[in-house]
Amino acid sequence: MKIAIGADHAGYQLKEHLRKWLADVGHEVLDVGTFGTESTDYPDYAERVAEAVRQGQADRGILVCSTGVGMSIAANKFPGIRAALAVNPDEVSLVRRHNDANVLTLGAKYTDPEAAEQLVAIFLSTAFEGGRHSRRLNKIAEFEQRFCTNHKLRGANGNP
Repeated sequence: MKIAIGADHAGYQLKEHLRKWLADVGHEVLDVGTFGTESTDYPDYAERVAEAVRQGQADRGILVCSTGVGMSIAANKFPGIRAALAVNPDEVSLVRRHNDANVLTLGAKYTDPEAAEQLVAIFLSTAFEGGRHSRRLNKIAEFEQRFCTNHKLRGANGNP
C-alpha cells in the first residue's frame, strides 16, 4: 500500500519513526515533510497529505502534530477526505469499518512510537464494512457538494 505521511515540527520525530517502520513492513511511503524540528504550520502538511490521497497518489494518509486535532481539522476541509483522530485500537478499527477514514491523525504528545505502530497497523489492515455506513458517507459527500464549493472561506474573525 502507498502511504502519504506528513507532520509539523511537533510531530516530526514520530513521523520519522513511522516512516521508517512503514517502509520496513513493506509499504511505499510518500513523505511530504516536515523534514526537521524547526517551527512549521500544520495546515501545510495536512494539505499535502490530503491532496496526495484525494488525487490517488497514495492509498491512505497519516498526519502527526502535537495533539492530532489541528491536522484532523485541516485535512477534513478537502473534499473526499475523511481524517480521523483515533487514540486507541477500537477507535481506529471503527473509523475504518464505519467511516472509511482515509487519513489517520495522531498526537505525538500523547502517542508513543509502539502505540503509533499498532494504531497505524490497524488503520491499514481494516476494511470498510459498507452497507448502512455507505449511506451515511453519501450524505457527507452531499454536504461537501452543497456547502464546500460555492462559499468563500472566512477567517476566525469573519473576514476573508
